Amino acid sequence: MSAPLAGTLPTIEDIRAAAARIAPDIRRTPLHPADGDVWLKLESLQPTGSFKVRGAANHLRQVAATVRGVITASSGNHGQAVAYVAGRLRVPAVVVVPETVTPIKAARIQGFGAELIRCGTTMPERTELAKRLAAERGLHFIPSFDDAMIIAGQATCGLEIDQQADGVAVVVAPTGGGGLLSGITLALKTLRPGIRIVGVEPKALRRFAVSRAAGTRTMVPFADTIADGLRGQQPGILTLAATAGVDEFVGVDDEAIGEAIRKLYLDANLVVEPSGAITMAALMSGAVPQRPAVAVISGGNLDPRLLAALLLGATR
Repeated sequence: MSAPLAGTLPTIEDIRAAAARIAPDIRRTPLHPADGDVWLKLESLQPTGSFKVRGAANHLRQVAATVRGVITASSGNHGQAVAYVAGRLRVPAVVVVPETVTPIKAARIQGFGAELIRCGTTMPERTELAKRLAAERGLHFIPSFDDAMIIAGQATCGLEIDQQADGVAVVVAPTGGGGLLSGITLALKTLRPGIRIVGVEPKALRRFAVSRAAGTRTMVPFADTIADGLRGQQPGILTLAATAGVDEFVGVDDEAIGEAIRKLYLDANLVVEPSGAITMAALMSGAVPQRPAVAVISGGNLDPRLLAALLLGATR
């Protein structure tokens, strides 16, 4: 089956083809029981510590034979995924990250063999540099979310949820640029049209909620948040279209995210980064009251310094 065009949304056939294609690179992650009728989809257990390996593998496995090298822009997790899969396929990789990248993510990108370049603090800054370097060096640019091959890869998480979670009423997923939420929505709304999908954003960066209210893709002002993987200011063109089936977008503040990280660590022995814990925060805070629920725990690459501060009761 041919790859979906970069400007079109993947179909369920594309998603199923992606699942077969990326099987050598990913893990089928479990559903872990939490409080009450809540189950955790532990994407934090992927080889790179986050769901991002799904999309990176689907994109890279379709282009690896035709490129001299790849480059991407990332807050950290997507960069790790690209570096990991590129290393497996013996494709040179360059990753542009913010100056504020957490040390653990930077170290893992380099540990997977990629060249690391730091640039600015916002996604537009590092994307601009990555695209310029792609042109200068003859590298293939891999988007972090707004790409049909990336979205189809992330959607394989939705396929697994469909196979694992009988009778679930709501699936709660984090959203930054929207690749994971897009994919889960495309998969599950095709397979289970009646299921409820909720996207969770940091309260300081409601780019999807604002764009939906405005009826057009909107950029919100940059704001800091503990959820470093969810600091994007604008939905993608494809991801905004793909999330038309999302039933609701909710916002969660940093305090609630910190409480969720502590609870997951102390009660379930799970190490979860803020961007992954935001879904549990939405359930704990009552922002999402529906049950039974699946919370997608998107990543576990938590800065040990932040975990120590949260466990000691420090505030940001």
